Amino acid sequence: MAFFVKLERSVRILLVLGILIFINIIASLFNASVDLSEDRRFSLTPASIHTIQNINDNIYIRVLLDGEFPAGFKRLRQGVNDLLFQYKKRNGFISFEFENPNEGSVEEINKRRENLSKDGLVPINLQVRSGTEKNEQLIYPYAIFNYGERKIAVSLLENVPELDQEENLNNSISQLEYKFSNAIDKLLHPEKKNVLLTSANGELPTEETKAIETLLRPFYNVGRINLDSVYQIKKEADVLIVNKPTKLFSERSKFILDQYIMNGGKVIWFVDALKMSLDSLATRSEFIPEPQDLNLGDLFFKYGFRIESNMVLDMECSRIPQVIGKVGDKPQIELFSWYYFPIPAPRTNHPIVNNIDRILMDFPASIDTLKTKQVVRKIPLIVSSNYSRFQLAPAKVSFDILRYKPEPEKFNKPNLIMGLLLEGTFNSAFENRVEESMLQSLKSIQAEFKSSSSETKMIVVSDGDVLKNYYDFSTNKFSTLGYSKFEKTTYNGNKEFFLNSIEYLTNRENILEARSKQYKIRLLNQVKIDQERSFWQVLNLGLPLVILILFGIGNTYWRKNRYTKNTA
Repeated sequence: MAFFVKLERSVRILLVLGILIFINIIASLFNASVDLSEDRRFSLTPASIHTIQNINDNIYIRVLLDGEFPAGFKRLRQGVNDLLFQYKKRNGFISFEFENPNEGSVEEINKRRENLSKDGLVPINLQVRSGTEKNEQLIYPYAIFNYGERKIAVSLLENVPELDQEENLNNSISQLEYKFSNAIDKLLHPEKKNVLLTSANGELPTEETKAIETLLRPFYNVGRINLDSVYQIKKEADVLIVNKPTKLFSERSKFILDQYIMNGGKVIWFVDALKMSLDSLATRSEFIPEPQDLNLGDLFFKYGFRIESNMVLDMECSRIPQVIGKVGDKPQIELFSWYYFPIPAPRTNHPIVNNIDRILMDFPASIDTLKTKQVVRKIPLIVSSNYSRFQLAPAKVSFDILRYKPEPEKFNKPNLIMGLLLEGTFNSAFENRVEESMLQSLKSIQAEFKSSSSETKMIVVSDGDVLKNYYDFSTNKFSTLGYSKFEKTTYNGNKEFFLNSIEYLTNRENILEARSKQYKIRLLNQVKIDQERSFWQVLNLGLPLVILILFGIGNTYWRKNRYTKNTA
């Protein structure tokens, strides 16, 4: 009898083991997972999945993030590894490995750094604490995607100066999917889209657009178009940039712009409402700016927005220098907040502005949205802070405003729109008023007048200086976008906003939607930690011991009681 009992137990154990082995085999063949996280951090966007599935040849990824790092960078490394594992699981053509650029002999390390430098990969100096010691270490937070003879280097690290390291690392992890999918998409589709800048209406000269052209040229064909010398803007122009015009647009030029939009063309408008710059105050104590009449108001009205004749003032702003006295023969200079130069931070999670740095602006105006005949979605991208207001034109601008302490209660017009995305079907501004000469010009190129557009998009920014760079004619050098020459700092939001806008308007697979991902930081309340540290330490150390003692007492009592009953 005992033999059969033992046999039954053995069969049960073997059966359980067999089931477990079978489940493991099935799990290895059909790898599935369920993302239960609130922020969906372990799920790929549909656009990323579609891009990965289009890969039909080997993509090899070198991640230069191996070695000994602080906890935050280990988390970034783990995030990269987890994401690339998901990519590889979706498509076997993807392979990756981690490398330590600081590994090897001195000669090997120097040679490797030289090669990385040629590819434009600049290391960052990371300070690492080891006990009481603090050491410096050069790291290369990059992933290099190789596809055939083409390669793209992707920066893994987001760096918004006003955020602490933990938040920057968190943003970096949240942007990995967008960066990786975007890199793969560019490798799979090496053909460049066409971006044109308008000319002939007093737009920024080539010297002041060198920064944006330098940013665009690796991935886009960049050119200029004179609206006075063409009959139409061809469909091959994927995006048209109207960058700080200062001269009136003729009805003919407006008609060409309008018909480009009606045929599905995409436009980014960077337009000033007033003739105002800081140079206007260089030789006078005050200045009254005039409206910048460009003859575009009827187009804008028809498309669903209006740029107001005002100036936005914001307590969140950059600073300008003022002389406050002299020390000997030298002027004493101090930086003061200049409310006319807002530095808005992104306040929505739209992929164009999500997680970007502040944007440096120069006398922007507010934008109003208007009703349209067709359905046009209007999405604010750049808005002022909670402490902002506007100053209507004509109004005096002077440095006297710096003499007085700011009164926050007077900055009572929050969330003024300074950048707007419009998506939908637009009506022509020339509907029911097309001149015969316009129809003849269309006929000459075998085109027809369109009174409404197909589904398209446009972006308007009420500041023509967002894309302007400083240019030094003596050295032929130019500044980066968003550079504040007075503060000697760069607001990276100008570059990020511009590139994201172009990407959003031209991207095939809508990969930019991955930029909307946000990983929430569950930070602990440091004040509460300090106040209750002792309580939780005692609880964590003492409670398990108390439970163990109570279990021992209870178990002893139960066994004693059971033994007493059995012997009774």
